[in-house]
Amino acid sequence: MSEDHQEEEAHEDGYTGQAVLVFEQREVPVDVELRGYFQPIDGRYHWYGRVAANEQVTELVEAGARSALLRTPAGQATGALTDPDPWRRYRVAGISTPPFTVG
Repeated sequence: MSEDHQEEEAHEDGYTGQAVLVFEQREVPVDVELRGYFQPIDGRYHWYGRVAANEQVTELVEAGARSALLRTPAGQATGALTDPDPWRRYRVAGISTPPFTVG
């Protein structure tokens, strides 16, 4: 088995990099780390991850925003935002076609 093929098999579904969170009419550039999996019990794809600390996101979530459209170079999906962790990163999650390529 070639080295390239081994790397490909070890790769999880996900995306790490730049994205945009869209809160109604406001777009906020962010860095994200996303993962996902198909859940056979409910037959849907569940994706989740973290949004890096970002003052604009903190401001919007503290003002009541709890969902946003998450756009990456590979796609977009609406996700729910939860309270921040100790490093001020927000968890984002959705149940739908994910905002990244599933391989």
